[in-house]
Amino acid sequence: MKKILITGGAGFIGYHLAKHLLNQEYEIVIADNFFRSERDADLENLLKQPNVKLVTADLTIPASWENIGNGYDYVYHLVGINGTKLFYEIPHEVLRIGITTTLNVLDWFKTKNNKPGAKILYTSSNEAYAGALEAFGKLPIPTPENVPLIIADPYNPRWSYAGQKLISELLFIHYSKAYNFRMSIVRPHNFYGPREGYMHVIPEVIERIKQKTDPFPIFGADDTRSFCYIDDAILAIQGVMESKKTDEGTYHIGTHEETVIMDLVETMFNLMDWRPKNLEIKKSPLGSVKRRLADVSKIKMDIGWEAKTNIKEGLEKTIAWYNSRK
Repeated sequence: MKKILITGGAGFIGYHLAKHLLNQEYEIVIADNFFRSERDADLENLLKQPNVKLVTADLTIPASWENIGNGYDYVYHLVGINGTKLFYEIPHEVLRIGITTTLNVLDWFKTKNNKPGAKILYTSSNEAYAGALEAFGKLPIPTPENVPLIIADPYNPRWSYAGQKLISELLFIHYSKAYNFRMSIVRPHNFYGPREGYMHVIPEVIERIKQKTDPFPIFGADDTRSFCYIDDAILAIQGVMESKKTDEGTYHIGTHEETVIMDLVETMFNLMDWRPKNLEIKKSPLGSVKRRLADVSKIKMDIGWEAKTNIKEGLEKTIAWYNSRK
C-alpha cells in the first residue's frame, strides 16, 4: 500500500483529493493546522476511514515535521492561505505561511522522507503569472505554462498570494535539481465545487441569492474566468503526480471554457430560480485580472487529461451542496 501525505489536507482541494484516493489502496495522512479549514461533518466522515489519519500541526514550525513521519511515496503540498479578501487583509501572513511551509516541506522531503523514487507535487496558482496583464496589458489567451511570472505591484497586497506562489515554484524547481528528487508543479485555474468555503466568487454569489440580496452586487461583471469543477481537477492533480512523464514539469489545470462573470451570475439566477430587481455593477478590486483562460494542451498531451464537467453541470452540483448546508 502506497503512503501519501497531503499538507493542507483539510481544505477544499485536499479534502476532495483524499476522498478520491480513499478506495485506491493508499494510506493517507492529512496534515493541517485549521487556520482556515474546519472539522466539519464531511471531514469527520473522511477521518473515520481506516486508511486516513489526521496530523494537526503548524507546518511553518520545522519541529512540527517530526510528527509527520517519513516513508511517503507521494507528497501533495497544498498549504496556503487562499481567498482574495485575505490577500488584502493579512498579506504578511499569506507570504510567511506560503514560503516557510514550502521551505520546510522541501527540507524534510530531501533529508527525512527516505523513500527511493518518492515524488512531491506543488499546487501553485494562475496568480503567479496573472500580473503580466496588468503590468504590460497583454497576455496570451489561452495562456501556456511558459509565460513570464510577474508581480505587477509589490505594494498592492493582492500580489502577496502570487508572490509566495512564484517563489515556491522557484524553490521546488531548484531544490529538486540540487538534491535530485522527483517533483511536479500544477497551477489551478478557478477550481470550484462543494465545500469550497464562502470566500470565493461562486459560493459568495450562492449566499447572496439565498439571502435575496437586492440590489445585487456584481464585481467585475465583464471579467472572465476558466472555472474547473473539483472532480475534474482532482483527476488532473493525481495524474500529474503519478506520471513519470510529468517529472520536473509545470502544468495548467483548467477548462477550455472562458466564462464571463455576468454570464456566470445569470446562470446561477436561473438555476436557483430567483432574480433581483436591481443589479449593482461594481469594479473589480485593484489588481484583479481582466481575463483568465488556461492553455491545457500540455497536460492533455502528457497524461491525456481534459475537463469533462461543463459550467452548468458543475454549478448544479455545487448549488445543491450549499443548499443542503446552512
